[in-house]
Amino acid sequence: MKNTTSIDPKNLTTVEVHKILLTAVAPRPIAFASTIDADGNVNLSPFSFFNVFSANPPILIFSPARRVKDNTTKHTLENVKEVKEVVINIVNYPIVEQMSLSSTEYEKGENEFVKAGFTETPSLKVKPPRVAESPVSFECEVDDIIELGDEGGAGNLIISKVVQIHISNEYLDANGDLDTKKLDLVARLGGSWYSRVTEDSLFEIPKPIATKGIGVDQLPKHIFDTEILSNNNIGRLGNVEKIPSDEEIKAFKSSTEISTILNITDAKTRVLELHKLAKKHLESDEIILASKTIFSIE
Repeated sequence: MKNTTSIDPKNLTTVEVHKILLTAVAPRPIAFASTIDADGNVNLSPFSFFNVFSANPPILIFSPARRVKDNTTKHTLENVKEVKEVVINIVNYPIVEQMSLSSTEYEKGENEFVKAGFTETPSLKVKPPRVAESPVSFECEVDDIIELGDEGGAGNLIISKVVQIHISNEYLDANGDLDTKKLDLVARLGGSWYSRVTEDSLFEIPKPIATKGIGVDQLPKHIFDTEILSNNNIGRLGNVEKIPSDEEIKAFKSSTEISTILNITDAKTRVLELHKLAKKHLESDEIILASKTIFSIE
């Protein structure tokens, strides 16, 4: 069992809790929020306490937390209390440095669009402008604001209903859908760190929704006897739809590669080589072959 440090957050300062949360709960998407106050002053600021919570109705929630250092609130929160509208602009790599610059705590009334060099584009249904350089922008009406506390570090959930969506066509694929590879999104980590969603960092996992995976508990017990197969390997094997039939296994055993392994007399070596072959198939995305391999012996 791994050594673990267990901490009661009541025994930490807010700064210490904040540091752990932001480093561990990551990567986080960024809500680049443009708002406007009652006098028409525009504000633009990024928030990584953010996600989507509903499609019907379409709801985005982000949270401008009270400042830990002095318990003051941010202009974004003050603005949405005055004008209950916001545009949540999505951040990708081409604008990440400008987005970071806009997080500077400028004085109220200072326009971060101007300070960070972004282009204001009028929205269709809400007063705050959207960021022209953003790949996707969501015009939202603020349904509710939930204050989670009144001390430094307390969040304020801004529940925002999407009323208009803007998508830059350069980020669409041939079917007119948003293309994850083209979007080149960024996410927030702890400290000064960010992550970038590049094609090299992407991977796919079949979703066990339409079908039910057999589950790890249905796999042969020998897969837990060596260190060849990782937890991810075992999870993928447990995601297959069905256990290979006796007929399928019999036909599979006749292949040269597997029959050579099955003829190894030493049981430990036989299982070791079997796992190596299963891992090879998994790494080639040959899931059915990997499944047949591990079920070749019980």
